[in-house]
Amino acid sequence: DMTDVPLTHFKPSEIGLSVEKLKELGYTRDCEGRIIKSDDQMIELKPQDVVVARSCAEYLLKVSRFIDNLLVNLYGTEPFYKVKSTRDILGHLVIGLSPHTSGGVLGRVVGFTKASVGYAHPYFHAAKRRNCDGDEDCVMLLLDGLLNFSKAFLPEKRGGLMDAPLVLTTRLDPNEIDKEAHNLDLTTTYPLNFYEACARFADPKEMEDSMDLVKKRIGTLLQYENFGVSHHTSDLAAGPPNSAYKEGSMVKKLNAQIALATKIRAVDADDVVSKIISGHFLPDLMGNLRAFSSQQFRCPKCNEKYRRVPLKGKCLSCGGSLKLTVYEKSVKKYLAITKKLSEEYELSNYIIQRIALMEGAITSLFSDRKNNGRRLEDFL
Repeated sequence: DMTDVPLTHFKPSEIGLSVEKLKELGYTRDCEGRIIKSDDQMIELKPQDVVVARSCAEYLLKVSRFIDNLLVNLYGTEPFYKVKSTRDILGHLVIGLSPHTSGGVLGRVVGFTKASVGYAHPYFHAAKRRNCDGDEDCVMLLLDGLLNFSKAFLPEKRGGLMDAPLVLTTRLDPNEIDKEAHNLDLTTTYPLNFYEACARFADPKEMEDSMDLVKKRIGTLLQYENFGVSHHTSDLAAGPPNSAYKEGSMVKKLNAQIALATKIRAVDADDVVSKIISGHFLPDLMGNLRAFSSQQFRCPKCNEKYRRVPLKGKCLSCGGSLKLTVYEKSVKKYLAITKKLSEEYELSNYIIQRIALMEGAITSLFSDRKNNGRRLEDFL
């Protein structure tokens, strides 16, 4: 998976492309209409072209070899990709797919980046039902999605249709994607009244007539091209190569978020902590507690699962010992930090009471000594 990042323009040098290769991919002129002669000219990205992380390209290289072996040894046909290096991946078609969805979007690899991100047009991300707020999506080789797929592979339980490309958008229509992408502004410079409106916190709708927005171009030839760029960069991947979301423990990331909230005057740190607890920690604690109370028991020897422990106390299939599938540690993992935050920040009485109730429920389940201190696993 790669972190989604929107991109409308690039320089060939930023994505590791030569002018010759760029022309092979169908790019002949820069964003100002001049013939491409140098790798530092600004080029407008086509809506279904993507720039992937180099690590992604290396993975796709391995997959392409697997697909070729599959075609030769299983289907008795000629290999298709015949790639020797990651550069040979350029120009090949891929399917972009977001987690928990079933609608893939056809794309084409046109470049690589050292950052662990997937650069693509805002239309492309929106077509995947994403708005680029830190989401992570995947790309797969087109033949991988077509050959290695069957509805027989999909689980029958609820949610089994997710995370599989059941449908494929081959031609991206801006009128059919999330309307959020229609608010993209395409101006090269912002007018003075825009800054004046910002200074008085005007309603954004007040500025719509003064801005060149995607929504004004829908249905015209300019809905795909001639987008303006207001700020230039020297290197697309000049920032951190990885999202902070991928690195470090939850506690480390939480402390960094709260530290930042404390430094910014426009942010109420108490409110941030309140939302983290009520929107993340408490639901997680409740969900894990429910999962523990309704869990199955598994035999690690033959992987047989039981809703209730058999009277024999062992696996009925092989006689192996049974194990829990949800453990106490996973239920309690956010309780300590939740209590710590509730003591350090000003939270509402309602949230404090919810934390107390949750702590009481967890203590009652795991620390009740009325029954000779026995726990659930003692009966296995």
